[in-house]
Amino acid sequence: MFFDIFNKRKKIPAPWEKYYTDEELNIKIPNISMYEQIKRSALKYPNNIAIKYYGKTIKYKKFIKFINKSSISFKRLGVKKGDIITICLPNVPEALIALYALNRLGAIANMLHPLSAEEEIKESLNSTKSKHLIIIDMFYNKIKNIIDSTTVDKVIFVSAGNSMHFYMRWAYKISQINKYEKYKKNKKNMSWNQFMFKSLTKNKYKFKQYGKNTPAVILHSGGTSGKPKNVVIQNRAFILEAIQEKSVLKKLNVGDSCLGIMPNFHGFGLSVLMHTPFTIGCYTILIPQFDSKKFDTLFKKTKPNCILGVPTLFEALLSSKNEENLDLSFVKYVISGGDLLSQNLESRVNEYLKEHNSEAKITQGYGLSEALAAVCLAHDEINKSGSIGIPLPGNYIKIINSSTREIVPYNEVGEICIHTKALMLGYLNEESETNDALQLHEDGYVWLHTGDLGSMDEDGFIFYKGRLKRMIICSGYNVFPSHVESVIEAHPAVLQCSVVGMPHPYKKEVPKAFIVLKPGFHGLFIKQEIKDYCKKNLEHHMVPYKFVYRKGLPKTKLGKVDFKRLMEDDGVDDDE
Repeated sequence: MFFDIFNKRKKIPAPWEKYYTDEELNIKIPNISMYEQIKRSALKYPNNIAIKYYGKTIKYKKFIKFINKSSISFKRLGVKKGDIITICLPNVPEALIALYALNRLGAIANMLHPLSAEEEIKESLNSTKSKHLIIIDMFYNKIKNIIDSTTVDKVIFVSAGNSMHFYMRWAYKISQINKYEKYKKNKKNMSWNQFMFKSLTKNKYKFKQYGKNTPAVILHSGGTSGKPKNVVIQNRAFILEAIQEKSVLKKLNVGDSCLGIMPNFHGFGLSVLMHTPFTIGCYTILIPQFDSKKFDTLFKKTKPNCILGVPTLFEALLSSKNEENLDLSFVKYVISGGDLLSQNLESRVNEYLKEHNSEAKITQGYGLSEALAAVCLAHDEINKSGSIGIPLPGNYIKIINSSTREIVPYNEVGEICIHTKALMLGYLNEESETNDALQLHEDGYVWLHTGDLGSMDEDGFIFYKGRLKRMIICSGYNVFPSHVESVIEAHPAVLQCSVVGMPHPYKKEVPKAFIVLKPGFHGLFIKQEIKDYCKKNLEHHMVPYKFVYRKGLPKTKLGKVDFKRLMEDDGVDDDE
């Protein structure tokens, strides 16, 4: 769509390029599909483990065999290039098998959150005109009343126990007896096993090879307006990011493992924790349901070399007390993404890692679904505390005045704009929204306007400041919630803080702080101390107008703080 201009580009200020070699900066994207990229790994590492899932290991040669069989089954169901198939599954092997099988056919996988509400599923199926739906069997009750009013021809039901080790599978089946409504067996519905059985045919099917510009995946985003959108991602984005991430995560070797807690319907999870490891010859440990209270036990049992999660996940790790003398010497990379990592939490996680024998330090990554999630990353020694890192090799970021499009000086705050060969093709059937997000600038580049605020220093490190729409304008002054949050979280009694704007009769808007105290801290004395602390450490217009104390902050389905719910919160303390 826009990529014909890449060879006509003007020089963009890129102070971070000094951290990369010329070879890393001049990445060539091979004209292949995601499927072909994985197939190459299967040919190179046939006996290496690709997936671990509840006691079951799937080697690369078996993984590609399952994918090939699945592609035949899809072909027999009539799936062809350009068809959209919705995958509504947690992190189970079948989700990835189906994804790559569809990719082999040139079809598009619409990755949908399995905890989506009934109407959300209906809207997604119809807005994408999905031909088939693959869904976890325990959620039959979510679709039984809406499926006939969608475009779906076939529903394929997957059990979370399908790919478990034999003994665990039977234990799982017993544990699920009478826990949920079973789907009706009819012409529209089939099990995953029935679906795979369709691959047993004497017909010899030929499969065309598809290239990097073929649409591959639909992810979901609120965009800059907050309205849910279907983000169309091409093969090129996944292929490029796998090459970029391999070039910066230099300690990740063939045979290493990544803990797949981030979901497959999230760009970070699908790209960084699943597709990229497969291209390196690593394996992914799939976790369909995460128990935050047993995070340390999970670490001890699975021994992952790489872990990526949202900040609340690392809060859970710090509060886990199940294992004594936990040894984390096997951990090479700990990456936080999807939400802002406070410097207070960063410091506490690094201290925890050091105490448990790991040489790793937590770093931040940043991205959006519109650019396949991973745009910049702090890694190894290329890091500055509080930053979200530098652009991955071949990516470009500039900080602009959103009114004039002019680049702001170093260390000044403006809107983050992104230029990368991993940019989305666009929002499905949303031309106007696509043109708002992807804009051609005078420098000859197409830039993704993120709606995020940030600054860049002289070395090219990016510092995230929050959403443009979250910025609070108080009596004409700009208040960045992330800054106020970091100051409050530095108080020894505070575990977590989120700041939102609230209306004010003449100041227009004022900050309101929602605070979670650490165990053992409570009472009016502590609350007054925190208020006084803010007055001492914040400029007058930044001091929260109201302080609200909570036992916990509301979260979205992806584990991020739900700011929308906080803005609608009545502001009464939990202990009142």
